[in-house]
Amino acid sequence: MLLFDALSPAPRCLRMFLLEKGLTLPTQQVDVFAGDNRQPPYLAHNPAGQTPALLLDDGSCIAESVAIMEYLEELQPLPALIGRTPEERARTRQWQRRVELNITENIHNAFHWAEGAARFAGRIPVEPAAAPGLKRVAQDRLSWLDAMLPAGQPWLAGERLSIADIWLYVWLDFAQSVKQPFDRALSRIGPWFERVAARPSASASLHADCKPGGVRG
Repeated sequence: MLLFDALSPAPRCLRMFLLEKGLTLPTQQVDVFAGDNRQPPYLAHNPAGQTPALLLDDGSCIAESVAIMEYLEELQPLPALIGRTPEERARTRQWQRRVELNITENIHNAFHWAEGAARFAGRIPVEPAAAPGLKRVAQDRLSWLDAMLPAGQPWLAGERLSIADIWLYVWLDFAQSVKQPFDRALSRIGPWFERVAARPSASASLHADCKPGGVRG
């Protein structure tokens, strides 16, 4: 297998997952700032032009961070970051979907259409007028998520760290570096963020090219 990696939040989610799993994969860097992910030969592997992607030994490719995590967890079930039982896996997917659909996709698109607009114009449709609204929605939904979490529960899916925690942490860390800081006074998300940040995988998953004051990914 060969992992196509990049300085970007979604690849960082996968790197953090690999660190928590204790897995090491051969890796090839893709310069997304130069647009190499939108050019051959990368598009021959992943025509969607996104990172990360996992090239399998038979030459086929799996894209999308969560799909790759699911695949790797089936190959190495422990430590379980999705779940050991059908119920655990369902709860993890429930929280990850809540996070992605309500919060992190809005953070992602707001960056594309605001601070990242100069980079993405010409690659994707860019709607700068919509960015402030997306930022407000992301912050509102983060408060919504905070209110749903039971007091004293350490992780989103309960008593175990999961890919839902990895996904939200990485995107909130990224958001702070692109002028979308979240309210640290949120009574559950604030302490939760610090718990995740204290894990060795949090700092170790930062890309080698991540500079102080730059985009965190």
